[in-house]
Amino acid sequence: MANVVVVGSQWGDEGKGKIVDWLSEQADVVVRFQGGHNAGHTLVINGVTYKLSLLPSGVVRSKLSVIGNGVVLDPRALIEEIERLKAQGVTVTRDNLRIAENATLILPLHQELDVAREKASGKGAIGTTGRGIGPAYEDKVGRRAIRLMDLADLQMLNGKIDRVLAHHNALRRGLGMTEIAPQAVYDGLAEVAPKVLPFMDTVWALLDEKRREGKRILFEGAQGALLDIDHGTYPYVTSSNTVAAQAATGSGLGPNAIGYVLGITKAYTTRVGAGPFPTEQNNAIGDLIGQRGREFGTVTGRKRRCGWFDAALVRQTVKTSGINGIALTKLDILDGLDEIKICVGYRLDGREIDYLPASEHAQARVEPVYESAETWKDATAKARSWAQLPAQAIKYVRRIEELIGCPVVLLSTSPEREDTILMHNPFET
Repeated sequence: MANVVVVGSQWGDEGKGKIVDWLSEQADVVVRFQGGHNAGHTLVINGVTYKLSLLPSGVVRSKLSVIGNGVVLDPRALIEEIERLKAQGVTVTRDNLRIAENATLILPLHQELDVAREKASGKGAIGTTGRGIGPAYEDKVGRRAIRLMDLADLQMLNGKIDRVLAHHNALRRGLGMTEIAPQAVYDGLAEVAPKVLPFMDTVWALLDEKRREGKRILFEGAQGALLDIDHGTYPYVTSSNTVAAQAATGSGLGPNAIGYVLGITKAYTTRVGAGPFPTEQNNAIGDLIGQRGREFGTVTGRKRRCGWFDAALVRQTVKTSGINGIALTKLDILDGLDEIKICVGYRLDGREIDYLPASEHAQARVEPVYESAETWKDATAKARSWAQLPAQAIKYVRRIEELIGCPVVLLSTSPEREDTILMHNPFET
């Protein structure tokens, strides 16, 4: 048996929710290891839709779900999400949720700063969700963060609050914002403390124990590898590492705990917010793909930009995340199109290259090099075997495998978990 890491191989929104749910049914423990409530997973179970932003997907199936130290945690958002699930009949207790004691907290001042800076940036805005993720990570690496464990000793909290506000009030003055009184921060944290502390645990020790017991652990990535702070399209990225290696750092287990990396990959490409997108189709084709794929953000509701499959980008993330196999999603959205194109590389200043350069200015100048794929008229939607797929659709999948240098081990043909073609089970590596 192998512990499995699931990562998005594009800019997020690849359909991880369904795949993670399918895998979580086989797992004993499901772990979130980075990001915060800026990410979103949509699960459809027995006709009921669950929208998760912070909680690991396993919680819906009453599996032990863990929020690791690599996550930035908004306690209010967590409480609200738990209440939403309760209304849908899902009870969240210490039996099925644990949170790392050293997880950094997102405070209201982080969200306020996030929004104010985006507004002040004008045309240079990154396109954040405005949920305070970036400012919270900044405080973490600036060694002034308030962490979950700090709520267990409120008497020691004042000094930590003073340290945070020495930084934030200076920023707020510069942005023309009202300064924050220490007591307001203290009162807010004291209010949420009894609601979140019951879930606190020494997560690295817990996961090590489960691993030694031979339990199956599923590491659930949020967003996509192209939003990674180091390996993504910087500066139009998130504030954490989203590649598979972060599963080890963000949970407290060493890298030898990872047995298989599954990359979730959409059969076309989408992106939310600003930043380079070489294959974007800002035209009728892009609109049609967006309408068919219902391409709107789970968390923000923002319309996603849509374009052709970019094999050069996925080939790159296969390497930076060490992806062993691909779960290809939303193939059915391409059914019946008059044309289908695949980006195989780029042209930059007159020369052809097979990767996306790291430079922001070079990324803005690259032109996609396309090859045409055969189209198909018969439906792939709801197919559950290769025999039910049109020959041209199979050729499309095989060509993607060739171009990205990685096998497709799972094929999704609708949001329903049963509409899946499985070639290899990652847990059985």
